[in-house]
Amino acid sequence: MRITDLLTKDTILLNMTASSKPEAIDELIGKLDQAGKLNDRDGYKQAIEEREQQSTTGIGEGIAIPHAKTSAVKEPAIAFGRSQEGLDYESLDGQPTNLFFMIAASEGANQAHLETLSSLSSFLMDKKFREKLETAKTEDDVIEAINAKEAEENDEDVEESTDSAGKVLAVTACPTGIAHTYMAADKLKETAKEMGVDIKVQTNGSSGVKNKLKAEDIEEASAIIVAADTHVDMSDFDGKPVIEVPVAKAIHEPKELITKAVNQDAPVYRHEGGGSEPAGDSKQRTGIYKHLMNGVSNMLPFVVGGGILIAISFFFGINSADPESEQYNRFAEMLNTIGGGNAFFLLVPVLAGFIASSIADRPGFAPGMVGGLIATTSGVEGADGGSGFLGGLIAGFLAGYLTLGVKKMLEGLPAFLDGLKTVLFYPVLAIFGTGMIMLLINPPLTSIYTGLLDWLEGLTGANVALLGIIIGGMMAVDMGGPINKAAYTFGIATLDAGNYTIIAAAMAGGMVPPLAMAFASTIFKNKFTKQERESGKTAYALGAFFITEGAIPFAAADPARVIPSMVVGSAITGALTMLFSIGLTAPHGGVVVIGLVEGGFVQAALYIAAILIGSIVAAIIVGTLKKDLRKA
Repeated sequence: MRITDLLTKDTILLNMTASSKPEAIDELIGKLDQAGKLNDRDGYKQAIEEREQQSTTGIGEGIAIPHAKTSAVKEPAIAFGRSQEGLDYESLDGQPTNLFFMIAASEGANQAHLETLSSLSSFLMDKKFREKLETAKTEDDVIEAINAKEAEENDEDVEESTDSAGKVLAVTACPTGIAHTYMAADKLKETAKEMGVDIKVQTNGSSGVKNKLKAEDIEEASAIIVAADTHVDMSDFDGKPVIEVPVAKAIHEPKELITKAVNQDAPVYRHEGGGSEPAGDSKQRTGIYKHLMNGVSNMLPFVVGGGILIAISFFFGINSADPESEQYNRFAEMLNTIGGGNAFFLLVPVLAGFIASSIADRPGFAPGMVGGLIATTSGVEGADGGSGFLGGLIAGFLAGYLTLGVKKMLEGLPAFLDGLKTVLFYPVLAIFGTGMIMLLINPPLTSIYTGLLDWLEGLTGANVALLGIIIGGMMAVDMGGPINKAAYTFGIATLDAGNYTIIAAAMAGGMVPPLAMAFASTIFKNKFTKQERESGKTAYALGAFFITEGAIPFAAADPARVIPSMVVGSAITGALTMLFSIGLTAPHGGVVVIGLVEGGFVQAALYIAAILIGSIVAAIIVGTLKKDLRKA
């Protein structure tokens, strides 16, 4: 099948009118729909936008290849668009985009269709081919340029790898496996040829694995480049230097990657450890980061869903969930039970469970969950909440690596016992080991909670601003963990004693982290991923309702920059509320209870101002410290 069987004159736009990325997407979709290639325009648009949220398809060099494989496509097709002026398509190189190929693959697209779509991506790596498209005067000129390029490629002999001591291997893969996978592969091969380096590239595309790396290839290779934005099985690479990078790196920095591979400037991959040893390149994603993000991403729905339900329950009254209160409302109690008693109760176990499963695969999940549950329920007598978020992190990594140890220990068992490993030996030994260690270390971790309470009580007579700084800062250190809870519980204790200023500082300080990250992801868009910007929108609501945990995903992804920034912002807010002598009679609720601030409208306005000042300061600090993703 030829490319021009899919790209026809009725799907070509030589003079696009779009001036922005959304407009360009709409214009190209409109062309495909007008040509009768779609059976559900809105469904196809949704699939395109979902792909863009994973990572921009503006690959640089003035090219964008938005693509999707969905049942909303009636028949596989390609739309070509050209913008004379160029437009901002959030391209990886930050430059304007003027050539657009929108790929529409149907859910049942056969292998011939997929290979044809993939070959187009490869052609675009040829600068001369792009120049022909840029200067084409008619639709026929575009068709002719594509046919000529296709004929040229078909005349070439199939590239075969040769044996050499300095062989470099690579694997490329992107989420849809249509465009970036093959562009990265071609760029690596083209650059390696210029450098005189022997390379073999495996592509994990929609049509399957092509040019698969063999055992003898791996044995001879000096290093392996894995350029992927999706999972790649690297079990065969154990003991070899492996460079792990996003697929875009192979498109834009192929020479640097190949040079590192030739020089073996890469960490040695250890499959049993679930990742690589520390590397010299700090930009590479480390195993610990991946494991942590696996836990955080799976925990986030519990944070959002549970937190919002808790906040809604306060609309019925601060004590509406308490059967003993005059404000009691059965529906509010149900909301609080679902959100706080169940969803929030599962936060730490889910975090630990998915960290452990990222390290040790499925066998790590159960011991991780058990370890996380122990972290939240088994502390010292009289201290609720155990060691919280920090204990969950420890439990997750402990369970994961302990499970790996169990798997390694049982490798020598007779083959007839293999069936019992996953259903009996792994869970029993890993859960036992994780549980015993967590039961031993959790009480000392939880003791930090009571120790901080005693320390704070000794500061009540000190400078009020200093006390506000400490209370506010503590609310942001671990965002729902033992330090946060120590400050909050101290506020509750002083509330019972008739002092309403401490709880006001604690709540305000706890609202800052999610609000700050919401402001930062809005103001400094180029320093956050698409997913983080979407999480930032949710963080506005979480911060407003005093759900400090809404900032955890940002803190987990970049703790060195985010946590100190949040602590500074929350400390400023805490100090301001104490200096303004703001008192609050409610222990929770965020914006819902602003009306309960003592002193009426003026004090309530000052309270809001203190929260906004700390949030904006923290947002500016984190936005200044974080790197621009376009330059990363």
